[in-house]
Amino acid sequence: MKDILSIKGISKSFGTQKVIDNLNLSVPEGTVLGFIGQNGAGKTTTMKMALGLLEADCGEIKVCGKTVRYGQTKTNHYIGYLPDVPEFYNYMKPTEYLTLCSEITGLSQSETKVRIDELLSIVGLNGVKKRIGGFSRGMKQRLGIAQALLSRPKLLICDEPTSALDPVGRKEILDILQKIKGTTTVIFSTHILSDVERICDRVAVLHNGNIAISGTLSEIKAMHGKERLLIEFSKKSEMNQFKTFATIKPLLPDMEENGDEIILKGKDIVQIQRVIISALAETGLCPTKMEIMESSLENLFLEVVM
Repeated sequence: MKDILSIKGISKSFGTQKVIDNLNLSVPEGTVLGFIGQNGAGKTTTMKMALGLLEADCGEIKVCGKTVRYGQTKTNHYIGYLPDVPEFYNYMKPTEYLTLCSEITGLSQSETKVRIDELLSIVGLNGVKKRIGGFSRGMKQRLGIAQALLSRPKLLICDEPTSALDPVGRKEILDILQKIKGTTTVIFSTHILSDVERICDRVAVLHNGNIAISGTLSEIKAMHGKERLLIEFSKKSEMNQFKTFATIKPLLPDMEENGDEIILKGKDIVQIQRVIISALAETGLCPTKMEIMESSLENLFLEVVM
């Protein structure tokens, strides 16, 4: 499987602040990559360098095997781009706006009508006659996706498309990205981790200017995730007593506590269970619940960034 996007050793500073530091990332063809990180981590900066809109201090970026050069947008005919806040001509209607975009991109008149009808249907705006200025934020995001897909790009870059939307708007955008999955490679930048788990094949976590972890969700969970064991007691005093037991103390530094329950984490959850059951037998304590919790992307993310 070839890489649609290849980033090797790029760095970017603004003044004395280094935002991206020797970053390496590859995005295989046909995948949906969740590009995640805290606000200000450098996700937008990275994507703008891939678009040739920002100049990297060093390193190399290739799209479909062609080198990206700052200010020269030849590689951008392979790319569709949806910024976090897309701008439109508000006096236009969606069909008028997409017709203008098709003229700019050089689509033929016959292809333009077919493609616009197809895309407006995909994004749920077919038959909408009102001007863009009266659109909701979610409707504008959907129109932005239609515009980004107009020229059938090899790579679609979406910069936090769901961040300012209500739950209904988020679902609409995710449903659209799910529909186009497999027809184009997608980079989906976000800090909403549940969205990534819903639609993405691969994940890359950006932290301290570099990729902290990357791979498929299953690979990341297998290699980096710690299994979690939840133990719940009927009384806080019982939980405190349990924590004082000598064999339990080595597990406490990697523990979460919430009310009457604790969550113990580790790579070998079976061994942790053995220790817990032995301790419970010796103390005579009986928890109300004990269960293994599935490792989530949120848990992995927090382990990386905190």
